Amino acid sequence: MKILVINGPNLNMLGIREPGIYGRSTYDDLCALIRQKAGALGVDVALFQSNSEGDIVTRIQQALGREDAIVINPAAYTHTSIAILDALKAVALPAAEVHISDIGKREAFRQVSYAGLACEAHFIGLGFDGYVKAVEYLARKYGG
Repeated sequence: MKILVINGPNLNMLGIREPGIYGRSTYDDLCALIRQKAGALGVDVALFQSNSEGDIVTRIQQALGREDAIVINPAAYTHTSIAILDALKAVALPAAEVHISDIGKREAFRQVSYAGLACEAHFIGLGFDGYVKAVEYLARKYGG
């Protein structure tokens, strides 16, 4: 099984950006954790991070025929991007939404998740462990 893990804007700044919310672990730490856990499950994982909405849409489209499922943390685009929602719907791959912080307990403008409308599972406010749980969920359900 191949899973694409997409991270949106500013997640490359983990460890620096608002450590009170996101912690001190870095994006590289997150990638290492995902690779380790996916490897233990026998899952191939492709990691992608971009600060550009168009690049995220393009990478979602490229997943069609290349990956079996998507884990996505669209970050700030969660609350604004109908384009990412439409791309997820267009490829129609099983998808799980992840957010490191609990967006339900943050600012009012973070209460709507457009991308989440195209996701069958949501792992919110679990820190880095949300990615692990999302990969495990997709691997169990679709990995055969």
